[in-house]
Amino acid sequence: MKIALTGGSGKLGANVLSYLRDAGHEVTNLDLAGQRGPGFLRVDLTDYGAVVSALSGVRDGAYPQGATDYDAVVNLAAIPAPGIVSDAETFHNNALVTFNVFHAATRLGIRNIVFASSETILGLPFITPPPYIPLDEEVELPESVYSLNKLLEEKQAEQLARWYPDLKIVALRFSNVMNVEDYAEFPSFDADASLRKWNLWGYIDARDGAQAVLKALEYSTPGFERFVIASPDTVMTRPNAELVAEVFPGVEVRGELGVNDTLLSIEKARRLLGYEPKHSWREHV
Repeated sequence: MKIALTGGSGKLGANVLSYLRDAGHEVTNLDLAGQRGPGFLRVDLTDYGAVVSALSGVRDGAYPQGATDYDAVVNLAAIPAPGIVSDAETFHNNALVTFNVFHAATRLGIRNIVFASSETILGLPFITPPPYIPLDEEVELPESVYSLNKLLEEKQAEQLARWYPDLKIVALRFSNVMNVEDYAEFPSFDADASLRKWNLWGYIDARDGAQAVLKALEYSTPGFERFVIASPDTVMTRPNAELVAEVFPGVEVRGELGVNDTLLSIEKARRLLGYEPKHSWREHV
């Protein structure tokens, strides 16, 4: 496929960029920051006209006519978490970028869209305990402006899929993205179960996040779907039953907790996408 990737210079984006290219796809990184040259376009994604122009393809002597017409768009560009800038700036930037990318892509006839949603929709940081554990895609409890916007992005995608019956649009609710160098800190979490209770002790290895993007691009069923994307285990060595009893007593447990299995359910992604995470922090520490 010829894929337009927004935010390909970020932490997750850089992994997605290399993973998709290694899989044989032609990927262009649309971002403000990046390495100049083939495969990178400097684009202000808050400018709708610039997004339309970028997704329409480059037309000059270096690129044959039609060489950059895109089969798919992966939208990862965003202020990546609450608390980095003000609530208003977070919402204005992320809502505008997502609208611009979605609107431009659908108007240009692109019918394969994958985008980064967030685990924060599930109720993070769980000042109010979760309704049940493990959590799945049925939960929509945004507790921040950042997560409220992510939920609205999903609602926008759902309605676009209604408008365009041939559109496939997938939201990936990524957990906290980690690279290998981040794992050195993980053993310290065991001393205090509350340190990482804010996302049910979850994470996503960036390489597995990239795998999920490819699986979502290959998913062929039209319409809108949302998936929780996490690593297969928690950040803890302490067993799940002990953690849940200590931090979330009285919360309903649905099904088996496992010893260190993720408490952010990835069963739907496994079943429908064929997502199968291959990496764990335990291999590196």
